[in-house]
Amino acid sequence: MKSEYSYIESLLRTGEIDAAEARLNELKAANPEQEYLWILAGQVCQIKGDLPGMLAMAQQAVAVAPNSFFAGLFRVEASFLNGQYGSLAGWLTDLENGAQNDAAKLQQIAIFYVRLERHACAKRCYERALSLSKEKPVEILYNLAMAESALGALDRAEILLDQVILARPDDYSAYYNRSNLRTQTAERNHIAQLKGQLDRHTVQPEAAVQLGFALAKELEDLSDYSAAFRYLKQAADLRRNGLSYQVTEDIETMQEIRAAMQGDFFAGVTQQQTSVAEQPCPIFILGQPRSGTTLVDRIISSHSQVESLGEINDFVVAFMQQFGRVERKSQLIEQSVTLDFDKLGAAYLNAVRHRGNGQAYFIDKTPSNYLYIGLIAKALPQAKIIHLRRNPMDSCYAMYKTLFQMGYPYSYSLEDLGQYYVEYLKLMSHWRTQLPGRVFDVDYESLVREQEVVSRQLLAYCDLDWDDACLNFHTNQSPSSTASVAQVRQPIYQSSINKWQHFEAELEPLKQAFVRAGVTL
Repeated sequence: MKSEYSYIESLLRTGEIDAAEARLNELKAANPEQEYLWILAGQVCQIKGDLPGMLAMAQQAVAVAPNSFFAGLFRVEASFLNGQYGSLAGWLTDLENGAQNDAAKLQQIAIFYVRLERHACAKRCYERALSLSKEKPVEILYNLAMAESALGALDRAEILLDQVILARPDDYSAYYNRSNLRTQTAERNHIAQLKGQLDRHTVQPEAAVQLGFALAKELEDLSDYSAAFRYLKQAADLRRNGLSYQVTEDIETMQEIRAAMQGDFFAGVTQQQTSVAEQPCPIFILGQPRSGTTLVDRIISSHSQVESLGEINDFVVAFMQQFGRVERKSQLIEQSVTLDFDKLGAAYLNAVRHRGNGQAYFIDKTPSNYLYIGLIAKALPQAKIIHLRRNPMDSCYAMYKTLFQMGYPYSYSLEDLGQYYVEYLKLMSHWRTQLPGRVFDVDYESLVREQEVVSRQLLAYCDLDWDDACLNFHTNQSPSSTASVAQVRQPIYQSSINKWQHFEAELEPLKQAFVRAGVTL
């Protein structure tokens, strides 16, 4: 049977999906007790985009081998991808209890804890895996550092990343993540080390990207703005050149959304007043990344009746589950206006109710949900929608200097950023016109200058009584794994306002793009 497994795996690697599926059907009929055949069949479904089919195969694998670790873990993955979170925590706990003496399995379990934003559980797995290892595997040290970072133990995260770099000097992501854990100083920084690594002739483009972004960040901390931008642009250009991305496609998508969702589509849509009895109440915090969404998330989630679920994709998953297979974005947009929105809202609430601790209000802090405001308003009349605004130049520069783990491909080119941002502003203007009063705009600059005034406005919009804890958001102990992981542990500050002016000459093309579009700076 092992040779058959290898043959099917080779077919999947080479993209011969139909051949793999045909052989699997034959083998399953003859050997239905072999759980790995069902796992492979589930992988075929996943490749074909049939996520319900993947889940069915995973459930069958567990049915024939209820004590199999790999069948259980595959069921976790399939359930996660299908937005069915209800039993995941329990399944992961069972898998963890059975893997206490297996470092490799503990690491696999921890990956799913992280996906569920359960960073303390992930840390526990990594700590146990580390204790089982005679040496200190670099992968475990790195992952433990990321868990510590999310939990706010930034000093320990830096120590662990130092160990990673010492053991494996070519782990370039460790350099970048380490640079972002604190503000570097003239007495304590890594600039010489980063330059030395970047100057090595063997550095590959991906490594040069990580090192370049890290070096630019540390040089900016030391106010060496000219050198910082030079390294940043080199790294961003390398990153952009490695992407097969066309900003025009995203622009067309936003234009199609505006065309499809207007007028009669919003007839009768209102926002319901919410009380604790009408729970749960979603609070969507959205906007461009690096615009202050994490700050607002920490302020509101410091309230005793609110919890943050972090950056989750549950609304998109619930939305996609309403469709069959869709080949084109435009087809998806066209069909979205005919959805059963009560069903969509119920599917979303059913998914998220298993994520948190059952608070009356929960935050969905997924910045890109601004694309779905029309659908959110229709599907969830009780939802609060908070949109972060920021000076366009500061907003775009903040994105440009951030190396995102995934998403936001337009952020690595000033030209792409200018075009995308202008279209994003048009989309937000569209939502305000079509849904007057439904979106609560918060200016980042006003928030940091008048923290209490704006914080009170935020809570009033969410129908929440005032809570003094919201002024001390930096003491909030809940995890954060966003690019603002270090900033959210500090009291509010104003040093990011007009930071773009340190790079005014370098950012002139972006500024002119906004001027031509009539964007107020």
